[in-house]
Amino acid sequence: MKKNTADVVVLGAGAAGLMAAATAGYAGKKVILLDHTDKPGKKILMSGGGRCNFTNLNTTPANFVSANPHFCISALKRYSPQHFVELVERHGVDYVEKGPGQLFCAGKSKEILDVLLTEADWAGVDIRMQTAIDRVETTADSVRLQTSAGRLDAGALVVATGGLSIPTLGASGFGYDLARQLGLKVWPTRAGLVPFTLHPELKAHLAPLSGLSAEVEASCRGVHFKEPLLITHRGLSGPAILQLSSYWQPGDQITINWLPDLKLNDELRQLRQTSPRSSLNTWLAEQLPKRLATTLMTLLEIQTGTLPERLADWSNNQLEAASEYLQKWTFTPAGTEGYRTAEVTLGGVDTQAISSRDFSVKSLPQIRFIGEVLDVTGQLGGYNFQWAWASGVAAGQGLA
Repeated sequence: MKKNTADVVVLGAGAAGLMAAATAGYAGKKVILLDHTDKPGKKILMSGGGRCNFTNLNTTPANFVSANPHFCISALKRYSPQHFVELVERHGVDYVEKGPGQLFCAGKSKEILDVLLTEADWAGVDIRMQTAIDRVETTADSVRLQTSAGRLDAGALVVATGGLSIPTLGASGFGYDLARQLGLKVWPTRAGLVPFTLHPELKAHLAPLSGLSAEVEASCRGVHFKEPLLITHRGLSGPAILQLSSYWQPGDQITINWLPDLKLNDELRQLRQTSPRSSLNTWLAEQLPKRLATTLMTLLEIQTGTLPERLADWSNNQLEAASEYLQKWTFTPAGTEGYRTAEVTLGGVDTQAISSRDFSVKSLPQIRFIGEVLDVTGQLGGYNFQWAWASGVAAGQGLA
């Protein structure tokens, strides 16, 4: 017969929840971890293309989006990427650095989940899957949960239910609903780290190029990312686009520099002088995938009219206009692919009501919110996992 009391109940068997549960367990607390899905850590398993980009060595508060940007400083300082690296090393997990600071499993994501489950087991955490929460009631110093498996009483509740991204893995808005029930402000949520969709006119030109990629500099609202862009049959994706999606607002224009390493106008003027019989299309096809170059030239011609075949026949104004077009190519997304493919959820529980020391609700210290359910969203590259680890440890240690 399962006991119906605990020192701590953690809701959500994802990265933050498992970390908080293990930390509280090691602190001597009796911990029960509940999740409505059938298996723990589903998003961990699919992250990083199945290799789990589990942290970023270069993590700073500047890598996070929040209405309260100072909130994340304390937890990130107290639990650094090196702390988690030491943990995975103790468990014998091999890893590789794919991009600057971006650490991935050398093997499969399951190795990170196994680390967390092993730690939870060693800490005595009682993990109960396929358990739905019907109601949460608070008293002066405790919490009572009505669940699909019966009543559960606890001294503290940690809410690590995540956001709305990838509903097929069990994502739900439970944490936001609970926060509202408790009288907390919840910032509007939307999909983040998500591909853009295109309006039909532009999509007709780009969709046939699905699968092509290029290193670009993409910008929006004064934020710039120099990373690969990927054309899909639905729109635009790749790291540069996913990064910008967390800053973009509906109606905003996106600017793409297709040749970010060149002073293009100077380059083209020199090319006109040294190779006057060459064509811009031919030269561009040497810098970018050929079909992409041809499409960009077609779009340029639609915008400016018939273009000379030979560079010798281009005027200075035409070269300047072409340079401007290729290095400040702008479009307005139709929207995003939404939570179905989003890696994270922007917005969430307002952190002004949360203690940055132990993540407790200031007006209800027996309740804590951690991880993605809070209005703290990391950029692409392992930052969101580091936030899960740091916030989970802070909450767990605060329960000691």
